[in-house]
Amino acid sequence: MAQGLYLEEFEIGKEYISQGRTITEADVVNFAGISGDFNPLHMDEEFGRKGVFGKRIAHGALGFSISTGLSNQMGLFFGTTIAFIECTVKYTSPLLIGDTVHITIVPTSIKPSSKPGKGTLKQNLKLINQDGKTIMESSQVLLMKTKAERIPGI
Repeated sequence: MAQGLYLEEFEIGKEYISQGRTITEADVVNFAGISGDFNPLHMDEEFGRKGVFGKRIAHGALGFSISTGLSNQMGLFFGTTIAFIECTVKYTSPLLIGDTVHITIVPTSIKPSSKPGKGTLKQNLKLINQDGKTIMESSQVLLMKTKAERIPGI
């Protein structure tokens, strides 16, 4: 049963904010195992210490993956998302082990499909750390269910 928002229920320009989540050593190790990305930038403390950031950093893709989990936990998309269609991601700061991150989502447009019962939601998502620093920005397009067969006035 759908519990999330239907396409026409999203408010354009409204900022939706998730709860926080702390990035742990286990997150980095588990993500390396799943992805196969054992780059020393993420796995070797001595290598990281000598690098640009002065320490190891978490995988950028881990931050993106966590952002999808935080998005799901908000309940906005539960049972009403049909597909994740498109995404662009820009990493603006390193994600560090110990960072507590949350996301903001701002819907930018909705467009009904020519087929009844669905349409696209465009949104901007940001992954933000405990200091208010944006770690990642993402523009996304999702195919969503509509409550009405046709959405009038959009």
